[in-house]
Order: sequence, then C-alpha cells, then structure tokens
Amino acid sequence: MPKKMIEGNEAIAQGALKAGIGFYAGYPITPASEIMHELSKSGIAFVNAEDEIASVSMIIGASLAGKKSMTATSGPGFSLMQEGIGLAHMMRIPVVIVNSQRVGPSTGMPTLAAQSDILQAYHGTHGDFVSIAFYPNSVEECYKCTIESFNAAEEAKCPVYLLTDGLLSHLFESVDLDAVKISLKQRALKPLGHESRHFTGLLSKEGIPKTKDSLYYKQWYKSYKEELCNVADNYSFYEYIENKNSDTLVISYGILSRVIFEFKEEFALFRPIRLFPLLKEIKEIARNYKKIIVVEMNDSQYALLLEAFLKREIKKVPVLGGMVAIEEIRKGLLNE
Repeated sequence: MPKKMIEGNEAIAQGALKAGIGFYAGYPITPASEIMHELSKSGIAFVNAEDEIASVSMIIGASLAGKKSMTATSGPGFSLMQEGIGLAHMMRIPVVIVNSQRVGPSTGMPTLAAQSDILQAYHGTHGDFVSIAFYPNSVEECYKCTIESFNAAEEAKCPVYLLTDGLLSHLFESVDLDAVKISLKQRALKPLGHESRHFTGLLSKEGIPKTKDSLYYKQWYKSYKEELCNVADNYSFYEYIENKNSDTLVISYGILSRVIFEFKEEFALFRPIRLFPLLKEIKEIARNYKKIIVVEMNDSQYALLLEAFLKREIKKVPVLGGMVAIEEIRKGLLNE
C-alpha cells in the first residue's frame, strides 16, 4: 500500500482501533478534538460526554464491562479527570488517556503547543501511585505508542497516559501504518459479573474494607508498585545518539526533540519515549557526560524530576509561549 498523509491525531485514532478499542467517551477540546472526530465515525461505542469528569468515569465503567476504553483531552480536561484517574488506580482498571497539551494554566493559549502537564502526568491525582506515560515525536510513533499504551494498560491493569502536544497532534506526515511492527495484548480481565472482584475506591481485601489497616496498605502498595514498575520495564522505549566528542548530554522529548536533533554534531542526545516511570537507562548513559541539559516546552518540569532521580545538577532550557525558535534554543544550549 502507498504511504498516506496522516495527521498525528488521526494516527492516534487509528492506533486505538488497531489495539481493539471498544468504547470512547470524550468532550471536544483543542488540540485533541480530531481524535474524537475520527473515532465517532469508526463504528465503536461512542459518547460525546458533557464534560471530562463524565468522560473518565464512562471509560472506567466501559472497561469494567469488558471493553478496551480511551478518552482524549488537553490540559484543562486532564485536570478535571484526576479524581477518576485515582479511582482507576485503586480499582486497577485499564484505560488509556490522551493529553494533547497546550499553553496554560486555565484556558491559556488553546491553539499553541506546550509540554506543560508533565508534573501533572507524573503525580496529578492524590495519594501514592505509579504513572506510566508515553510521549511520541512523530505521526508513526503516535500510532505505535497508542497501541503500546493499550498494551501497557492491559498488562499493568491501570490508567496509562499518551502525551502529545498541539504541534504533534496537528502534524501531517507521509506514513504507511500497515508497515509498522506491532504486538497486541488481549483483554485478560473478565467483564463485571463474570468474576469475583470488588470495585471500590476504598482500600479493601477480597471485598472487605481495610480502611484502618495501615499494615495491609503497606503490603498492598508494595505489591501494586512492584507490579506496575515490572510491567513498565517491558516498555523501556528511548532514543540515544552518542557523541564521544562532547561532554554534554542534551535531553528532550516529544515534538521538541525533532528540533534538538539539529544539534547532534555538537552534543549527545537522549530522548525518552516512555516518559514515566523515569528510565533506568538514563542513569547509566548520564554517567558518561560531565554536563546534562534538559530542553522542554515548560518551566523545567521534567528537569526537576531528573535532578532528583540522577542526584546531580541539570542545566535547564525552558521553551515557553507555544512557539519554538531554533536560535532561542541554541542560545540556551551554548550560554553557560
């Protein structure tokens, strides 16, 4: 088949269909709306919900009923979904949540891209939990990472994030999606009513509430964290371009990493595709470089997490305001 010009959001919708999505609920919001438009025509069960709180609640219910389920939103809607996301973690419900980021806070600059929800994706809901998140940088990766998001959700039995941004969502590229190598995880959980499972946001054991049992909570969380981190290890996707002539490692992700690729002759480059949990591989790679620079379209949210993870100082180059200027980035990289 010949290649076709496909938009990032369309590739996400096609990836969801390939992964076996059976239900979508969402509320239209720039720059994610095209995902909703595509899936509304696909023939799957579909609801144009009244808001994002309803959307996340509906996909949790549909997943309980046996359907692979997804919603898509941008920053303001992602904020509204946080309580439902926490519920899905406690109940161990596989769902996929797409966040096509834009400049905020609040309504902000709806038509301009950002990477401003990174900390929210890392720890947006209350309580302790493990975040699994992917961030592609091309239309083909939008397709593949959508499928991997469904796979990880099914395997870990939890919500999984697919992060994009306004530029990537609306990027058109010529791709042959049929040529993309994929694997598919089938639904292992039986639908509601076909197995003995207790569904509640309360801590419980075999259907019995354990809301005052601190010892059991520690056991539950240890088991939950180990299981999700072990699953995440199966999805350790990243790109690393070594440069033995440089003492500096530049880290970027998503659409911005395509701009940073221009500097491959000057620096070593690292691009996390699985953004969370933070990749163990980056620790080994970072040891080879005297300096680390993180370039991102926010006020250094990922860099702050990496500083704690690597236990070393990181130079931060924030790209703010929804527009990417190569000279601005070059100045930030070269100015000490």
